[in-house]
Amino acid sequence: MKQKIDPRLARIEGQVRGIRAMVRDDRYCVDILTQLSAVVSALKKVEELVLENHLNTCVSDAIRQGDEEKRSIKISEVMDVFASFRRQ
Repeated sequence: MKQKIDPRLARIEGQVRGIRAMVRDDRYCVDILTQLSAVVSALKKVEELVLENHLNTCVSDAIRQGDEEKRSIKISEVMDVFASFRRQ
């Protein structure tokens, strides 16, 4: 997972630095908004990768272990995450 996410985060970091420079340079608002939208999209992709990893590791392990309490906790966590996504 790290090898997929770290380069994306580094790219996003660079994009944010670029946006800061655009703001300092009084660039056209629509150009800044376009770059902000690109950063938001890139962050959402990272969010998807982290969620996918969580489901494939932590949640999957809790289900395989057969521990009803752990399974319930992990499912509850994921449901909370989905609820927060809907509020966005």
